Amino acid sequence: MAFNHRKTITHRLTQTARAARVRSGGHLSRIGLHPGQESVLKALAEEDGLSMSGLANTLAVQPPTVTKMVSRLAAQGYVERRASAGDGRQAHVFLTQLGRDTIGEVDRSWKRLEKEALAGIDEKDVKRLRKLLRQIERNLSVSPEPEGPAEPEDADETPPLVGEPA
Repeated sequence: MAFNHRKTITHRLTQTARAARVRSGGHLSRIGLHPGQESVLKALAEEDGLSMSGLANTLAVQPPTVTKMVSRLAAQGYVERRASAGDGRQAHVFLTQLGRDTIGEVDRSWKRLEKEALAGIDEKDVKRLRKLLRQIERNLSVSPEPEGPAEPEDADETPPLVGEPA
């Protein structure tokens, strides 16, 4: 029997991330933002005046992505770019008053999304899920090891979770 990717945890993660992004997009559109823009605002709320490269590092995205996001947010009036005092070639990004005022709405949107996503899941399972997702993120963030031989094609069972019996 052929490998059924739909039974894998990574497929479920991908589908879940897609659903969360769509739902988040609906919430964010009500406050005039697109998915991803709220992350820029939140990063600047934590550390206003980040350089473009600092913002890219904080968000774990490529610099051209940040440039595009910041340009859109600046056009909407949420942020402004200022030349660095020490190096005029480097720009720093700051929240405008509108950007600062929007942070509370972003927080409410994230809380609403979290409540919707976790409906019907008890607190113990939520804590376990959070822990497992952090471990998966760590696993996927390290450099991959060289590929070994492929698994047999009839291995359609999903491997057990780390720490769980096979």
